[in-house]
Amino acid sequence: MALRMWASSTANALKISCASKPHLSFSRCFSTVLDGLKYAESHEWVKHEGSVATIGITDHAQDHLGEVVFVELPEPGGSVSKGKGFGAVESVKATSDVNSPISGEIVEVNSKLSEAPGMINSSPYEEGWMIKVKPSSSSELESLMSSKEYTEFCEEEDASH
Repeated sequence: MALRMWASSTANALKISCASKPHLSFSRCFSTVLDGLKYAESHEWVKHEGSVATIGITDHAQDHLGEVVFVELPEPGGSVSKGKGFGAVESVKATSDVNSPISGEIVEVNSKLSEAPGMINSSPYEEGWMIKVKPSSSSELESLMSSKEYTEFCEEEDASH
């Protein structure tokens, strides 16, 4: 956070911006997008390792939500369907449904989020993961965006708002 504030104030002093449109926030340019993950247009990420895929919301999404104060997660053993909601994230700004980018069986949920929902803000790709799923279709993984495609998608989406 201190780095974002410093970068923003420095950019303002130098009258520079990383955004193509002047109405965009400078801090949005610092959203982290990790290589090796797949991304959905609804701002969830998937990390596929072996027979399990870990799912969470992106840094871009948590940045737009603001401080996360509550997380609703499903029970292990259930199933998720691509594009359908499996939980919710409540922030100081709003409550948002979280959609699954893939279909499969839920094998684990991050129970630490019930006591520390802010991990979604501080570590969206590591400590803030939400569920682990045994994917039912590899083609669904292949249909998700790469890190480069997701970065371009976010830039276009932010420019249109």
